[in-house]
Amino acid sequence: MRSGDKIFTGGEEGSHYCSKKTDDACGNSSGKDCGRTLGISKLKCLLRGMDMKACFFLLMLVPICFVGVYMNRVNISYLLRPFWECPPQPFHEIPHYYYQNVSMENLCKLHGWVLREYPRRVFDAVLFNNEVDMLKLRWKELDSCVAEFILLESNSTFSGLPKPMIFSSVRDRFKFVESRLTYGQVPGRFKKGEDPFVEEAYQRLALDYLIKQAGIQDDELLIMSDVDEIPSKHTMDLLRWCDGMPPILHLHLRNYLYSFEFLDVEDSWRASVHIYESGKTRYAHLRQSNDILADAGWHCSFCFRHISEFVFKMKAYSHVDRVRFSHYLNPKRIQRIICHGDDLFNLLPEAHTFREMIGKMGPIPHSYSGVHLPAYLLQNADEYKFLLPGNCLRLSG
Repeated sequence: MRSGDKIFTGGEEGSHYCSKKTDDACGNSSGKDCGRTLGISKLKCLLRGMDMKACFFLLMLVPICFVGVYMNRVNISYLLRPFWECPPQPFHEIPHYYYQNVSMENLCKLHGWVLREYPRRVFDAVLFNNEVDMLKLRWKELDSCVAEFILLESNSTFSGLPKPMIFSSVRDRFKFVESRLTYGQVPGRFKKGEDPFVEEAYQRLALDYLIKQAGIQDDELLIMSDVDEIPSKHTMDLLRWCDGMPPILHLHLRNYLYSFEFLDVEDSWRASVHIYESGKTRYAHLRQSNDILADAGWHCSFCFRHISEFVFKMKAYSHVDRVRFSHYLNPKRIQRIICHGDDLFNLLPEAHTFREMIGKMGPIPHSYSGVHLPAYLLQNADEYKFLLPGNCLRLSG
């Protein structure tokens, strides 16, 4: 062995060595500093070995990756949901029985409830954005069983955009409920950069005060749901005529997208009916109990007549962060998606297992059934043709 191949240094703190075959920075170093110097030398060698194209590529790749992750953060969150979120506790689903010729006494008995001597009063409260057609379908469906309709609108969307008081301009279309209508307006706060859900909570709190002004009393029924979440008439008749329902009962609604042509497999459960209790009942749009009544109505999301209404809703509601690219608002793209049953935001399905996620991927299959739809829709099919199967084309205005 050559005496110069390796240099050993000994001392009280142990032995160190460094090879002369590394660069010269090691040659003149003390034993203690040799390891540190060798690491720096290796880095210098690595950088010398890289050409400028590789360096440029790395400099470009890192920010592109960061931008890609940021722009797709919602999809990444959905993709990883099975890892970070456990499935919610299953609802206790109450079977729902109905046929038009069955007496109310028998219907109450089928549900394990008891027929009342007289029906409870029902109050229907909504926050209104721009869903004029859905509002009319809702109020026509509930016209005979609701004692007081309550509507609140703001000059601000949840996302903080200014909006006109749309209901005020179309109020004449709703003369059939005028004598039973409690209408209110709340000014927007227009807090730039604020989470849209904060503005939504603020408006729902204002709706609480309007409900009290409408004169609701303890033991009366209050419907809490968005405009496009429509309980069926026979559901509300059952609940107002029968004693024994849970104090808070969620409604399992058939979930449609864009029209009654696309029946989604995703559950719609946020709508609820409350037996009102002063000082305790608060208006909310989230899970508030474990009880849910099966097949209790319809949820028709993004069911608009005009493409411009789709664009407005996409920019206005609490999930505005889903509009990741400006071309998502392109009218031709929106029209194509409406006819195919695809997702407006190109999002992965919300699921708690990968098997469930894969099963929900792709467009919603077409449904050609017009059975068990809101009565006013079928009675006025020419006016609401855009909501029926086979009529996906929308007006541009």
